[in-house]
Amino acid sequence: MPPRTIAVLAYDGARLLDVTAPLEVLSTATGFGADYRLTLCSPDGQPVTTAAGTRLMVDAPAHDIATPHTLIVPGSPTLPRTPTPDGLLTAIHTLARHATRVTSVCTGAFALARAGLLDGRRATTHWRHTALLARVHPHVHVEPDALHIRDGHLLTSAGVSAGIDLSLALVEDDHGPTLARDTARDLVVFLQRPGGQSQFSAPSRTPPTRDDRLRTVLDTIAADPAAHHSTPALAALAGVTPRHLTRLFHDQIGTTPAAHVETVRLEAAQTLLETGASITTAAQRSGLGSDESLRRAFLRHLGITPSAYRARFRTTRKHHDHRPHRVPS
Repeated sequence: MPPRTIAVLAYDGARLLDVTAPLEVLSTATGFGADYRLTLCSPDGQPVTTAAGTRLMVDAPAHDIATPHTLIVPGSPTLPRTPTPDGLLTAIHTLARHATRVTSVCTGAFALARAGLLDGRRATTHWRHTALLARVHPHVHVEPDALHIRDGHLLTSAGVSAGIDLSLALVEDDHGPTLARDTARDLVVFLQRPGGQSQFSAPSRTPPTRDDRLRTVLDTIAADPAAHHSTPALAALAGVTPRHLTRLFHDQIGTTPAAHVETVRLEAAQTLLETGASITTAAQRSGLGSDESLRRAFLRHLGITPSAYRARFRTTRKHHDHRPHRVPS
């Protein structure tokens, strides 16, 4: 099989990390055996100046890339409320016409929407602009809390760092969970981040699955850990019986639905405590309920109390000894 050509379409004003994060993830994956050929292009083949002021040289103009496998359109801080940069929509149409996949990072979804590619599709963008996207493009079904949305061959992702999540999802689609997990570990990032833009995080050890029914259940739990996730409710979502869902979890995840829900909720509570939430808030927003339920879960799984965990992990600042130093005589 020939290498998959990945075309990252840069343009003046694009956010630097939206451009470089997918390049970094996919090039790292290539080091682990992925078959990617990365091409940075621009609408006219000229260098571009990003929103950070960094000038980027490109490999080619968009029209020179005949058959891209994947198109990645980065976002821009100004794109939601300003006209589309010259030539960008033409370049998107040129590349998307023959692409197997079309994706966007952050506010790049606005460019895809203006190109008419998202009509009738589910999509997401940076949380700050989801309402605007839905209002300006009423034919786009905007999902405001998702880290990334897949609708057929179109994938859109949330703000800035979600380009990493999107790129890891592409790697998993193309080369399986093991290579994607190796890539995530090498970059020291999460492979799967439940909770979408609320930043609830699950470690990369979270088991992947190729079963679409189970993937829907896992994504639903991850998107809102505090929602009602009884086994019968999850089974109805998957379109199977509770007994069959339990069998799917046992065979592919190695645990029960209830145990997986508690694990995701515990990880959500950890993240909330790390970012300064109170114990009561962490208990309620993670779905674990009461302070006592949170305490029991922490002791059972982590061996420490929530207050001890928060004290250890909520900051990177070290405790310094502020006593005056003695001057040697």
